[in-house]
Amino acid sequence: MSFVLRKLAYALLVVTLITGVVFALRGPQGISVLYEKRRQVRELQEQNANLMKEVQERRERINQLRGNPAVQEEEIRRRYKLLKPGETTFILPDAPKTEEPKRPQ
Repeated sequence: MSFVLRKLAYALLVVTLITGVVFALRGPQGISVLYEKRRQVRELQEQNANLMKEVQERRERINQLRGNPAVQEEEIRRRYKLLKPGETTFILPDAPKTEEPKRPQ
């Protein structure tokens, strides 16, 4: 009789453990949340890599501006719209924005 009770107790223990694991994996701290967190981490790593690339490009641009007077002059003239004597510049208006046709309701 104790053998049957022991087997029944083990079976009940196994069923309880399996049920607990299933609820733990499907619950609010389960696998779906883990996948979402991993997706967020990958997204943030990509953003970080893009920002690092942008920082490096800006550092290179700053070094160009520091070391080359011609690049400095070009940047100043572009930013402040300065002209040398005898130069002419043309400022064109932006293209008009086209409105999307209204759909009948």
